[in-house]
This record gives sequence, C-alpha cells and structure tokens, in this order.
Amino acid sequence: MKRTTLSLIAAATALAAVTGFAALTAPDGPQATEAKAPARLPVERTSLLCPSPSSSELAETVYTSYTPAGTAAPDAKGGTGADPAPAKAELKPANATLTDPDTKKKTDKAPAPDKATLTLTQSGKPASATANGAGAPALVGSASGSLAPGWTTQQTTVQAAGTARGLLGVSCTAPDTDFWFPGASTAKERQDYVHLTNPDDTAAVADIELYGPEGVLKSSLSEGIPVPARSSVPVLLSTLTAAPPTADLTVHVTTRTGRVGAVVRSADDKLGSDWLSASADPSGTLVLPGIPADATSVKLIAYAPGDDDAEVKIQLAGATGTFTPAAQQSLHVKSGMTAAVELKNVTRGEPGSLLLTPARKEQATPVVAALRVIRGSGEKQEIAFVPATGPVGARSAVADNRSSGSTLSLTAPAAAAEVKVTASAGTQAGAPVSKTYTVKAGTTLAVAPPVPAGLKGSYALIVETVSGGPVHASRTLAVPQDGIPMFTIQTLPDDKGTVEVPTARQDLTVLD
Repeated sequence: MKRTTLSLIAAATALAAVTGFAALTAPDGPQATEAKAPARLPVERTSLLCPSPSSSELAETVYTSYTPAGTAAPDAKGGTGADPAPAKAELKPANATLTDPDTKKKTDKAPAPDKATLTLTQSGKPASATANGAGAPALVGSASGSLAPGWTTQQTTVQAAGTARGLLGVSCTAPDTDFWFPGASTAKERQDYVHLTNPDDTAAVADIELYGPEGVLKSSLSEGIPVPARSSVPVLLSTLTAAPPTADLTVHVTTRTGRVGAVVRSADDKLGSDWLSASADPSGTLVLPGIPADATSVKLIAYAPGDDDAEVKIQLAGATGTFTPAAQQSLHVKSGMTAAVELKNVTRGEPGSLLLTPARKEQATPVVAALRVIRGSGEKQEIAFVPATGPVGARSAVADNRSSGSTLSLTAPAAAAEVKVTASAGTQAGAPVSKTYTVKAGTTLAVAPPVPAGLKGSYALIVETVSGGPVHASRTLAVPQDGIPMFTIQTLPDDKGTVEVPTARQDLTVLD
C-alpha cells in the first residue's frame, strides 16, 4: 500500500471562509491528535421581530436600532480585517394579518411595500425612524456581517389618551419556538393580546396554552393557529377560552412548525399599558431586576411547568444588601398552576431587584416568573412588567435612551462584580463615553447612566461584565405626561453576539 499526502491549500482556504477557522495538519504530525478548544466567533446573521405598536390613532412610535462596534468576522485567511458577509441591517413591514375577535377569522391585507422602515448602516452609531397612528405595521428584520453581532432594536410608543394610554416599550425579539409569559390576564379590565410574528417565507403554526390559578384553561381555539409567511397575527387572549375572567395567567406559546417572535401587549382600563416580554427559561433560581424606587405596587406572578410543586423563597436585593420581606417570605407554586402574590411597596423607597431561590436547596423546582410594577396613584397610575432574565454575560445593549429619563439597574445576586457601561454615539450627534461601576454582592445599583457628550437625538447603552460574578440588568425609561408617571422597563440579557465554533480539522490523506 502506498501512502500519498495531498497538498490542498486551496481547499483549506475555502473551508476557512465557510467556517471562520480551519486547520490542515499532516497525517503523522504531532498535531494530528491535539485537541483545541472551540473558538468564539461573531455571529454572521441575526433576526429581530417588532410587533405592531398600537391600534390607536394617537400612538407615536419610535424605532431605534443599534449594533455595538466590535471585531468583524474572520476573513478567508483567518484574519479579522475583512468581512465575508455584506454588512446590512434593516427592518421591513410584515404583511398585516387581522383577527376578528368574534368570528376568529383572519383576513390578510395586501402585502406591504418592500421598503425598509429602518436601516442601520454602521456599527457603533444608532439609527432611528418614526411611525404614527394605528397603521404602523409589525416589522421583520435581519442583520448580516459586522452589523449582526449584538444587533438590538427598541420600539417605544407613547399613547397619550384612551384605554391603552401609556408608554409602551419592547426590545424587538428574536424568533424562537417556545415562550413563557407569566403576568398576562383575561380580567374584564384587561385587554391582553399575544402578537405572533413569522419572519420566514413559509407559514408557521403556533399553539397557545393558558394556565390560571386552578390549572389549564380549556380551549378549542388555541391550537394550530396559522401565522402566514412574513406576517404578524395579534390574538386576544380572552377570546381563546370560555372560562371566567382570570386576573393572573401564564401564557405558553409554542410552534408546531416554523418559528415566531412572540410578545404580549397588555392594556388595563385604569393602569395604562405596556408590553410583557417572555420570561427566562424555567429555572430553580431567577432574577427579576430593576424595580423602581417609587413603585407603589409590585405583584409577583410565577408558574411551575413541571410535575412537582415549587416552594420559592422571595428576597429583595436592595441598595445595601439582600433581605427577605416580612410580609411575604415565600411563595408556593403548584405544578401546572399560576400563583401570584401582591408585594405592595416592597422596595420601601429604594430601588431593588427580586431574587427567587428554592426554599429547600435539595428541591430546586423550575419556575418562570414576572413582576407587574405600578407607579403613581389614583387616576395617575402607570403599569410596566419585569420578566425574569438571564445575566448580562459578556455584553448586552439597549437602545433609545434620552438625555434624561433613563435609569440603569445592575444586580449582582451572588458575588461582587465590576461592570463597564458605555453610552454610544447619538442618532444625530454625540461622542461615546464610558464609565465603570462596582456592584456589591447581593445588592442592586441603580444609576443615571452616562450621556454622550454633545448628544442630539437618542443613544444606546452597552453593558459589559468586566470581572466578578454574574450581573443582571434592566433599563427603565420614564417619559411623564400630564402628571402620569409613564414608564417602561427592558431587561438586558446576554446579546449572544458570539458563538462557539469547533476547530475544523480534517485528514486529507488518500490511501491507495
């Protein structure tokens, strides 16, 4: 048998261009069996979906899109000077799909023009666009090349009057197949819609399950909901079940085929409206960061999706340390049922974050959770939601911060951490500025974030963990109007701007 080694430099170069990294080794060389850790490389494409902002003609919506400045993806030679994919990020209108609450029939409008509502042209500098009235559509978007890693878009709507008045904010979501929304409702004073947006060129099929304090709410209308290609479907939760109105619900959205972006828009006749984003995946330990210091009411809603009941310990990480509220030290969550508890003004005039841990360490039953937060009193109240969220990780960002009105909450539940916060350039003008904060273990640090020098327009905040334990974060944006403390809260989980890519190794030896 003759052993011949082929020199295939061109093949190795092509492989590097596809995978971002490639290694070609001699069959008998010392590296033939040497293993290397997977490399972390920037993602080359990502998608975001923004729900239809409002059904009110009074609504004024701002979209702000941003990608942190960073290292480009490797080029074909393994360097980082070239970008193998064209840099492009844009959001276009989805095809509008309306749902009649009485007949449950869906009617499609004519496809929207193939013109971008918002286009981002460079990393490190946010771009914005506006859309007013009830005709603003849901948006479907993607980013590629150097604009993909960490791409984020904020949708902020001000509705000055009406039953859904308030400040509604949401970070546009990535498509997925599984979402949990504790904190929804079918109460008479609430109008809660789950918005399903399909980014793909083929139809998706979704199921919506509703769980109340007594378990699942039976329905024959919540299964097999079609979401046409590149379209958005709003579904009024109260039309999905004949069960009596339920104040505290957990909504579970899954897909049978395809993928969707999902988010719940909640409107209360007395408390205003806002978006409820999905909770972090079920876990025995959850962090819900960023309760405002002046919150007049805080309600915790939790759900246990497994076969076991959960006994959850409730703690508040405040400005100086972690304590257990005397009025409510724990919450029992029965399997398959939604549990809720009113914590009232648990923060006692100080900012804080809620920590949920197993009451018994040996029984860490997974749960999902969210907070309903109210500011103000009487007829001047406003509502927002804080879902459980994962840590910032290496980096996270949130767009649409103004010259005033933003509060950044940083929580280190386990160990002290150092965090770098960067204010980006402004949409119109402004130079980036950074500041480093130390967050003590078991505390919440609420700060007015840095503002770009010479700011015109809005800007993005980038949060990076420098050292120490995990940090959970949220941003509160306050835009008071007519004495109403309008506000919205967005959490900042890891932006997942990089992924692990295994080292490509291949023995190109021919035996003959």
